[in-house]
Amino acid sequence: MIIGVPKEIKTLENRVALVPVGAELLTQQNHKVYVEKDAGIGSGFTDADYVAAGATILDTPDDVFAKAEMIIKVKEPLPQEYGLIRKNQIVFTYFHFAASRELTDGILKSKSVAIAYETVEAPDGSLPLLIPMSEVAGRMSIQEGARCLEKIHGGIGVLLGGVPGTEPANVVILGGGIVGVNAAKMAAGMGAQVSLLDVNLKRLRYLDDVMPKNVRTIMSNPENIRNAIQQADLVVGAVLIPGAKAPHLVTRSMLSLMKKGSVIVDVAVDQGGCVETIHATTHDKPTYEIDGVVHYGVANMPGAVPKTSTIALTNATLRYAMDIANYGFPGCLKKNPELFKGVNMVDGKVTYRGVAEAFDLPYHELNDILS
Repeated sequence: MIIGVPKEIKTLENRVALVPVGAELLTQQNHKVYVEKDAGIGSGFTDADYVAAGATILDTPDDVFAKAEMIIKVKEPLPQEYGLIRKNQIVFTYFHFAASRELTDGILKSKSVAIAYETVEAPDGSLPLLIPMSEVAGRMSIQEGARCLEKIHGGIGVLLGGVPGTEPANVVILGGGIVGVNAAKMAAGMGAQVSLLDVNLKRLRYLDDVMPKNVRTIMSNPENIRNAIQQADLVVGAVLIPGAKAPHLVTRSMLSLMKKGSVIVDVAVDQGGCVETIHATTHDKPTYEIDGVVHYGVANMPGAVPKTSTIALTNATLRYAMDIANYGFPGCLKKNPELFKGVNMVDGKVTYRGVAEAFDLPYHELNDILS
């Protein structure tokens, strides 16, 4: 198969979808790998590294898209890339379709095969290609939240862990999944008082056993959320419904309950956000203020630490990319059934229910299309 790796063009996105050793392994299997010039620079990989691994460097994204049977990316295609995607071309990346009707319509129009990292699902229900970036984003949410709490960045001026003789910050985390757990670990390790909310009582019991004593677990419901955010210096949105739009757990009216200068970091922003007032921001302009509350909505947080993020991501994605390359589509679905739920669109049809429901679009069973 001919595989293309374009340079990411989202604002200050420095990750790359394939590292040189991945190119080496693919070329050893007799696949052809084309990498756009300087695609790996932001993550510390030079064009020479890719050439030494057997890849070919191309000057423009147009060249990469035109040659490739499969495009491997990190972030969703942007409007200037929609027209480069061809019918039946496989695009393997994070899509988060439910957060963007424009993206959904653009990829439907291309009639490509859209395989989304975030909905590839293991037999135990876990999301193996979402986990590594959720780990990074969860940890970064506290790092970025702590910075936003500084007065010079619009925050209340609280040190997350405090010092002897002062109160530490109160951190509220909505969601006890991968993002929430990693956020809680970081916040607790820095000395904050942490409240971790989730709707799954079994999960809360488990987290209560394994988390340090400065993390308390609370059942998530509207009343408990209202009570928690009133005391919060930092609120982290860590809610996930795979492939679907996140529910609004913190509404606009709730902001009036929060402290002036408190901070919201909504990691769920790439699925629409679990805070009603959140919208996507960029690394160069990460925050804005509503009702005195600082909102941080960067939709590609791991892009700020590309060396770590790229390696963590490609450690997970490479074996799936190898299966797609070796067996093609739809043959790869038989070889690796975990890819089945990753297929969100085929030939202009939505094959993932959460995406169809987000925009009231027709849903098509993938098996029906393949048959």
